[in-house]
Amino acid sequence: MKRTSSTIAISFRVNTSAADTFTQSQVDLSLSPLDNEVFVVEAIDLDVAPPTAIAATDTSVTGSLSSTSLTAVGQLDNTNVLARKELAIRAAGFLDGGVSFESGSLESPPTQLQFLGVIATNDFFIQCDSTNTGVVRSMTGKLYGYRAKADAATYAALVQSEVLSA
Repeated sequence: MKRTSSTIAISFRVNTSAADTFTQSQVDLSLSPLDNEVFVVEAIDLDVAPPTAIAATDTSVTGSLSSTSLTAVGQLDNTNVLARKELAIRAAGFLDGGVSFESGSLESPPTQLQFLGVIATNDFFIQCDSTNTGVVRSMTGKLYGYRAKADAATYAALVQSEVLSA
């Protein structure tokens, strides 16, 4: 793949459509399929809104970024999920607000990686959901990468892999 742009930072946000409701948003990359253009992902930074601390109740907010549409927040065992983030408060059995936990995928690649992934179709998807928060929650973030041109065989393989693994 031949790099055709400098590094681009794409900011995004998705709000849940209602309290504790899975919501997905689509972000257009405006790639040119006629030119076999792809987006090479160098780094991803995800921030989810904090969950609500409720005595004796587990709460969480999760978010993910994927190259294909999903029906729930993605897990890292899905090839098309490029990043995931979760903030949780475990309070079941406690009289107070509980203990908070954070988990997520690597937000920036180690220096030995050339890239995190390649998005070959024209857009990417961001997902957000919450559990027992009782209010609308959100996920914001930035996707860092660059445009590149792939040869015909590589482009076809990338698109087919992305679409068929959806």
